[in-house]
Amino acid sequence: MSRTTTALALALTASLAACHRAPPPAPSHDVRAQAYDAFYIWPGVRPPDDIHPRTLYLLDGEIRRGGPPRFTRLRMGTPRLPGVELWLVVRANRLDWDAANEAAIFEDLKKWQAAGNRVAGLQVDFDSSARGLENYRRFLADLRKRLPRPFRLSITGLMDWSAHGDPQTLTALRPIIDEVVIQTYQGRTTIPGYTRWFDQMAPFPIPFRVALAENSEWHAPTSLTRQPQFKGYIVFLLRHSTRN
Repeated sequence: MSRTTTALALALTASLAACHRAPPPAPSHDVRAQAYDAFYIWPGVRPPDDIHPRTLYLLDGEIRRGGPPRFTRLRMGTPRLPGVELWLVVRANRLDWDAANEAAIFEDLKKWQAAGNRVAGLQVDFDSSARGLENYRRFLADLRKRLPRPFRLSITGLMDWSAHGDPQTLTALRPIIDEVVIQTYQGRTTIPGYTRWFDQMAPFPIPFRVALAENSEWHAPTSLTRQPQFKGYIVFLLRHSTRN
């Protein structure tokens, strides 16, 4: 097991030993990880000792631009993380996946499950433009057909889908995917003007969660709490140079 994987397992085990339901996040202020219970964790990021995760999204690997499509694993170990729901994330810059790529990704899902983890499924982290949603929908429909049961399928999404995404395409995505995680940040900073995007999400047909960057500024839009498809927040944990 690598040093990074060992640190992740030890830190999360310590947090889960004292696990309790995190208090509801404040409607505004900086995003403090301790107020939430769902997190993105990228390799090399050690979670704080005082968080109490119920859901984790772990970056498992990437399919990058250039050359033939190839799945590059970023996690070498598969620690057992009891008491949490896990999603394995694949970050992709392209959609021309081949059978070998998919087989490697599906193998990882089964490996984490065999290690005693409660694996919810696969998340595809791909920045599809609103104009490219129909092509993305076709890719996801094909992927879903081959995704082993009972694993679920999650995707990331951009805020402008609410305004510029074709309603028919969004509706057609609903039976293919289980959730969309709307990204609200670029780097470490919340994207300005986010409130107006969420104000346009009343007809959004897919269950969605909202991803926030740790320590970024967030003022929860009033309209968000009234969205029937809104399922909560996920905090993207950052690497800290001085963390005990």
